[in-house]
Amino acid sequence: MITSEEIKRRLWDGASELRGSMDASRYKDYMLGLMFYKFLSDKTLETFKVTSGLGQMAESELVEEYTKAKAEYGEQLDKMIQNVLGYYVSPEYLYQTWLKDINLGDFEVQKVTDSLNNFERTIAVSGDSNDFKGLFSSSTLDLTDTALGSNLNERSKNIKALILLFADLNMVALQKGDVLGDAYEYLIGQFAMESGKKAGEFYTPRQVSEVMAQIVAKTSDVKSIYDPTVGSGSLLLTVKKHLDEDVQKNLSYYGQEKNTATYNLTRMNLLLHGVRPEKMTIKNGDTLSQDWPEDPERPNEGVQFDAVVMNPPYSAKNWNKAGLKVSDPRFEVAGVLPPDSKGDFAFLLHGLFHLGQNGTMAIVLPHGVLFRGSAEGEIRERLLEKNYIDTIIGLPNNLFTNTGIPVAVMILKKNRNINEPVLIIDASHDFIKVGKQNVLQEKDIAKIVDTYVERREVNGYSCLVKREDILENQYNMNIPRYIEAIDKEIPHDVDAHLQGGIPQKNIDDLKILQSTVSDVLGKSLKEIRDGYVELLKPVEEISDAILSDSRIVEKSKEIESKAKAYIDKYWGILRNVDSSSSFTQLMDEMLVEIKTILADFNYIDVYDGYQIVAEIWKNALTHDTEIIALSDFYTAGRTREPNMVTKGTGDKKREEQDGWVGSIVPNELIAKLLYSDELEEIESKNIRIQEIENELSDLVESAKVEDSDEANALGEMLNEAGEAFENKSVKAELKKVSKGTVEYNLLKKVEKLFADKSALSKAVKADEKALKEAVQERILTLTNEEIDNLMYEKWFGSTVDAMVYLIELPLKTELSTLQMLHNRYADTLSAIDEESSGLESAFKALMSELVVR
Repeated sequence: MITSEEIKRRLWDGASELRGSMDASRYKDYMLGLMFYKFLSDKTLETFKVTSGLGQMAESELVEEYTKAKAEYGEQLDKMIQNVLGYYVSPEYLYQTWLKDINLGDFEVQKVTDSLNNFERTIAVSGDSNDFKGLFSSSTLDLTDTALGSNLNERSKNIKALILLFADLNMVALQKGDVLGDAYEYLIGQFAMESGKKAGEFYTPRQVSEVMAQIVAKTSDVKSIYDPTVGSGSLLLTVKKHLDEDVQKNLSYYGQEKNTATYNLTRMNLLLHGVRPEKMTIKNGDTLSQDWPEDPERPNEGVQFDAVVMNPPYSAKNWNKAGLKVSDPRFEVAGVLPPDSKGDFAFLLHGLFHLGQNGTMAIVLPHGVLFRGSAEGEIRERLLEKNYIDTIIGLPNNLFTNTGIPVAVMILKKNRNINEPVLIIDASHDFIKVGKQNVLQEKDIAKIVDTYVERREVNGYSCLVKREDILENQYNMNIPRYIEAIDKEIPHDVDAHLQGGIPQKNIDDLKILQSTVSDVLGKSLKEIRDGYVELLKPVEEISDAILSDSRIVEKSKEIESKAKAYIDKYWGILRNVDSSSSFTQLMDEMLVEIKTILADFNYIDVYDGYQIVAEIWKNALTHDTEIIALSDFYTAGRTREPNMVTKGTGDKKREEQDGWVGSIVPNELIAKLLYSDELEEIESKNIRIQEIENELSDLVESAKVEDSDEANALGEMLNEAGEAFENKSVKAELKKVSKGTVEYNLLKKVEKLFADKSALSKAVKADEKALKEAVQERILTLTNEEIDNLMYEKWFGSTVDAMVYLIELPLKTELSTLQMLHNRYADTLSAIDEESSGLESAFKALMSELVVR
């Protein structure tokens, strides 16, 4: 029972281990190419089994049957499989044959090369040849590359290891639940992170893809989609994910990619995600040099698409190598060619040319396109005059692995209402840091998309800009011209510093406290002069009074009740998911509903609640629902799996089983809820061990004090570092000294502490081993009620408290501001002067007492 998360982790760990020093952007071609060939082989075997009417059998038996049938029917069998798939893999060239050769010790790298070449020949006579042609060309998979190994033996060893990585994966079964496609996309993303600047050739970060895809999917009736700089195809697939299943079945995919290896990666990626060959049209070519796709009957209009998405190379230099003129139909709308030194608008105009009248286009661009002048300024002016620019979304810097610059997503439409304003969103401040990269959280993505869909204005975040305002700025669309960042720093008040007190205007700015508990706040303040107040009690007491106020308690109870009802509703649904359930749809329902619930409460940030639910899916539900769907809730709860750990290093590195873990119920949670007495006993012993260590540390410090009893008795027992006693030395010294002496008693005390610590440590080790074994066995016999309690705790244990805390959070934020204001103005300038004068007088008095002898 292997889940998509486990497959992803296993494959990436394998890739990291096998890659060695090879560049990640190159190694991905080998790994993903061979993974895809395993898929083609598995599909061939599955098709042979179905068309031949064979029942369930072991894979080795199926290969044997296929080999016999090929010997008997020859080309007739090939054509039968080819008619179904558009390709076939002959028995002698199957991935499974490579595995057999490896097991028999007969493996040769040439066999892999021959297999890939033969596949090219088998599809050359097929009507679907363009779908698979060149997938395994030498430019993509060069098995003679010395980066795979300096000699044939090394290359053979490394390729064998890579082949074995996919040996036990049934690619056909994995594709049905999109597990295979997810794993492939995950690997592409991981390779992108490892590749640094080279990643820009083939990958758009997931969170940026999500922003673009969700906007496109929500605002267009999408039947066809086009990415002129398609990379690995991740943008196309992300849009697909956000469309209804019925729409997905009939969606047409178009894309063009200049890099041949990446072009091959795109086709593999789409095929693995279940996109039928006849539904994809992917071309290997330069998007800007020659227009594509073209409609021969309407050469000046271009093929139109419902959605256009792209993440082109930023500010591509020398883009116009083909010597294009402004008369090119793609650039006519602009009236001028983009500068040859910066190709950003060239890509935009190409995409816009292919955008259908009712479609939506989303493109990632550097900020320079918003304000640069000359030809780019003219193009921007023409686009605005034509009313094509719909929205500009500023994103944080350092989102991409290939550049640290901040980028913007521009949304374009051709069917905008006359005089409809341009929506500008500044999302550049909403992110978290993960390693060296900035990352948008799920709540940040949701906030952007909701703001776009609702066309709403939020102070400091978004605004609707009329054409006249843009004209006033001479068509400069730099985001700070229209959205002023909110300065959260409260200006200092000179009078308050001089005379003390908190400015009343700062108290008035505590909007949430003022609107909810203004009376409680008012009773906690005293006016000391006109416009200035001071606190009558510490902020901690004010905070306690506010949070225990009946109005706040009532709101907390209301949100608690609604959160419990929400959880109870989905608790029932989640326990009963099956293979027909759409987990993506279920997750979306939960996320939308929590926003709706929280929207009824003033001053709560609904996106904080959204993130809470998104984290539950990320940390638990994505994994667990997949396993539950394969069997059922209680069966999954009583299922355990080997706990595999990596031991050794280098050539001795290996995976070994270290006990068992629950498939969905965590061992730690079973121990916490069902073995609390045992845990408490272990904790008690650990506390005593810590106490002993503290006693020994105290004795060590005392032994360093010259002429003390401890120094005389124990000083020579310290180790070279002087940080601990040598147990052997203590035992040896005890045999020499007389009983009853101070020295003997101190040595005996140290000996006993050592003995007690050793005994307790052994007891803890034995207790932990017994508890671990008990938990592992308990998994198999958990009752339904225990599984309910354990899984409820895992999924929703802290959720209600987290939702209730959303009521307290804005109040506590303002109370922190109140504390800051109090601290800021607590010491007035006159008080500081008085203290300074006092210290000066005391110093003078001290000086006068000094007598020079």
